[in-house]
Amino acid sequence: MRELSLNNCRLDKRYDIRDGLGRGSYAEIFIARDTLASPQSPHSTVVIKALNVFLQDDLDADLERTLVENFQNEAIALDRVRHPNIISRIGHGTARDLKGTVFHYLVLEYLPGGDLQNAVRKGRIPLKRSINYIEQVCAGLAHAHSRGIIHRDIKPQNLLLTADHETVKIADFGVARITLNEAPITRVGTNIYAPPEHSPLSAGRSDTPARLTPAADVYSLAKSAYTLITGEAPRAYANSPVTSLPDDFRDEDWSDDLIRVLRRATADEPLDRQQSVDEFWNDLAVVRQIIDDGEVSTVIRPRNDQPQPHVARGYTPIVPAQPNFEPVSDPAFRVAGRSERMQPAIPPERPAVFVPPPPKSDLAAASGKAASLPKRELPDKPSNRGKLLRRVMTFAIFLVIFTGILYGTHSYMSGLGILPAIFSTGGSKMAVASTDIFLRSTPNTDNEPIGLVTKKSKVKIVNSQNNWYQVEVVEQGRVSNFPASASRGWLYGKYLDIDGN
Repeated sequence: MRELSLNNCRLDKRYDIRDGLGRGSYAEIFIARDTLASPQSPHSTVVIKALNVFLQDDLDADLERTLVENFQNEAIALDRVRHPNIISRIGHGTARDLKGTVFHYLVLEYLPGGDLQNAVRKGRIPLKRSINYIEQVCAGLAHAHSRGIIHRDIKPQNLLLTADHETVKIADFGVARITLNEAPITRVGTNIYAPPEHSPLSAGRSDTPARLTPAADVYSLAKSAYTLITGEAPRAYANSPVTSLPDDFRDEDWSDDLIRVLRRATADEPLDRQQSVDEFWNDLAVVRQIIDDGEVSTVIRPRNDQPQPHVARGYTPIVPAQPNFEPVSDPAFRVAGRSERMQPAIPPERPAVFVPPPPKSDLAAASGKAASLPKRELPDKPSNRGKLLRRVMTFAIFLVIFTGILYGTHSYMSGLGILPAIFSTGGSKMAVASTDIFLRSTPNTDNEPIGLVTKKSKVKIVNSQNNWYQVEVVEQGRVSNFPASASRGWLYGKYLDIDGN
């Protein structure tokens, strides 16, 4: 076994490796600081997931090729299902560690809030917050299924929180499956949460191979919901349907309805379960009625609707370039020099080295020696061309900074509605409203609505600020009787389905 040597290293000339977070069979996880990101950026700290094919001693060419393909498929799956409630891939690359070991890596966003399993251990999560977390997971999982991806390992340990604990994101698509893939189903997942069709405990139970459907994730989602609501893992129901709740919950008004939903979702036969995440979410409608909606509403929502995502600061629907990884043990790959050697990172606390000036007598002697050198050995004076180039570069830097200040000022003023927003017609995005949404004159709910965007309306995004978007209504989804009829304004981004997202 050869672990990667990455301590105090800078990866890709920007990521300073800080510490290791964990290690699997063929991958190592590190936390790193992005030296090119602003300290205030939500992505100033990132996660590096490094594929190390040399962690095991049984490596052969076929196994390595499979590992590399799976690693690349994880990146493709993350890009395909990019969503506010799914962990985002930021980048990728190939490098050598300090010992010369070649490895591929993915750069993922860092979620410092920890996982939901850890949150449950610290104490019972309030019921209202648990339902909110379940809705966000449903939103992300439904989006993944709509893109043909089945996660296969939904569990509280793979549901990560942002620093403010307001947003939950699905992580670890390492065993995700494309639904159109007809290859044999491998036994993966955690026994407590995995459905019978791919649970390690049910191997050999049936001679007929099961067909993988979204119902597999519904099963794991239901058992994860059991853990969030009750604060206990469903160990008594490993590989079997949930039939009851802990004693503390049996007298609740909603307990019978919750058991009905969970029993159906965890049925042994996939066809007996809810066939989609949306169906599971709507079955929870009676339980969801306990949520007291005391906040200012920005949307008009029916009782049984689709689960809504929660957009955290820093999310973007823009997908980075896709990787094209190759086996690293191939001599042709290594000779071609397609990997970059790691460089030691300079710790920020390391002091600068001060070199004292030489004595005056030494300077005089050095001056005399220089004067006695033949003229051809004296240093050449800087050319006029070099001076001109430096002046041009200085002017260019000043121009870029000045332009940036102007643009930032204009963006701020346009966000207040004082100036019209600058946007590129060719680069603007189209979106569709997922429900009825109020238009606001500014990006907040402290003002009266100036219009209504009805469900399925088509809008063009012309500006953005935090999680709000300024839009122009291109086509209304239906005729509206709302008294205000503005066709341009601000609305909250979580209720938009943006093209390409």
